[in-house]
Amino acid sequence: MNENMSNIPKNIKKDVLTRVKPTSDEQKHLFDVVDYLIKKINSNVSEMDLSGVSAQLVGSAARGTWLSGTHDLDIFILFPENTDVKYLEYYGLKIARKVAEEAENWQEQYAEHPYISLKFRGYDVDIVPCFRVQSASNIRSAVDRTPFHNKFVKENIKGLEDEVLILKQFMHGIGVYGSELKTRGFSGYFAELLIIHFGSFDNLLKSACNWSPGMVIDMMNHGQSEHDEPFVMIDPTDPGRNVAAALSINKLAEFVDKSRSFFESPSLDFFFPEPITPLNDSEINNRLYLRNSSVVAIVFKTPDVVEDVFYPQLYKLESSVPTLLENHEFTVFSTGSWAGDYSVILLELLTSTLPNVKKHQGPPVWIHKHADNFKSKYKNSDYIFSMYIENGAYVVEKIRKYTDVKTLIESNLLTCSLGKHIKKTVEKGFFILENDEICRIKDPEFRKYLRRWL
Repeated sequence: MNENMSNIPKNIKKDVLTRVKPTSDEQKHLFDVVDYLIKKINSNVSEMDLSGVSAQLVGSAARGTWLSGTHDLDIFILFPENTDVKYLEYYGLKIARKVAEEAENWQEQYAEHPYISLKFRGYDVDIVPCFRVQSASNIRSAVDRTPFHNKFVKENIKGLEDEVLILKQFMHGIGVYGSELKTRGFSGYFAELLIIHFGSFDNLLKSACNWSPGMVIDMMNHGQSEHDEPFVMIDPTDPGRNVAAALSINKLAEFVDKSRSFFESPSLDFFFPEPITPLNDSEINNRLYLRNSSVVAIVFKTPDVVEDVFYPQLYKLESSVPTLLENHEFTVFSTGSWAGDYSVILLELLTSTLPNVKKHQGPPVWIHKHADNFKSKYKNSDYIFSMYIENGAYVVEKIRKYTDVKTLIESNLLTCSLGKHIKKTVEKGFFILENDEICRIKDPEFRKYLRRWL
């Protein structure tokens, strides 16, 4: 990459900001809602006579780095550090439920401890109890760090909020934004730290063009902790934590690739790509015909668990099934996974069938003991076609146990690495689709995924 690459055209950044920076009306509406909810929480705290408990807005809304059109609010209920966990959970939920009485809808969620998600005046709101600890290095639960993140960003962002908005939209546009275990990309906090560290969107992308695995950023010079992830961003509020821990190597590579492409040909398309349209049946069949491979889909009901529990299990299954197939000599070309009401594991194979005969290599004839054992084992077997000597060693042509991939999967899927929630739903039933049978899946979001995958 050219060291003297020019800055990003100002008109592009201006156009992006025009579309993603919240208007004054949006900001007023958001903070009216926030003020109302915080007053409601604090009022309930007073009614319950809870000492040292208060509400705080955290996340991008609190830091001025939220994108126009996004309606997510995170409000934490902070309890004193020495509060008993059961006490926090009981009163945290009790307060949140009282607030939720005015919501359009709500439900309890469970992470390290329970919290409430609700829809209120058009906003998706999480009301989360946490401990008000003295240091982010001495947290009692993972969410206890968030107020420290809030404080650090607000103190250091220093007028760079617009640069963060541009970066976040770029990451959205190229599909690498989001640290949840479904996406395995860049978190909002990670994006904010990158802008604080590099000073601008332009400087960050110039640097990213030369990134590779092993990159370490330690803004506060804490001294590197031991981390083995592809990218390390030492949390300025907690030296032992890697902010980039969730970032997969593929999402890192995509960010580097798109940064280079953007400098080669700057365009708003990186920020606002054309919407992906679902593949229709004819397009699916045409792609299958042109590839001339075999595509198999394993379909099962998606378990009712939070995404950060579900997706690691889905990806684990996606990586486990090829091992099963390759152990039976099927060649897996690529894999994919998607989830909606139903979950789908996709496998592309060179072929979905194998011949009945399988060649099995034995020991050299002159290794007497092993040769005798091998010959004795197969001499009168009903499961071989023939035995002969080739290049000085015994060979048997065995009858293959599984000649088609569908039967193999149907018989052995439960032996693969299944997380407990996926295992329960797979035990209740699953089905397998081959090639054009995939057209039976009509979900438009699956068809959009298929356009990228197939």
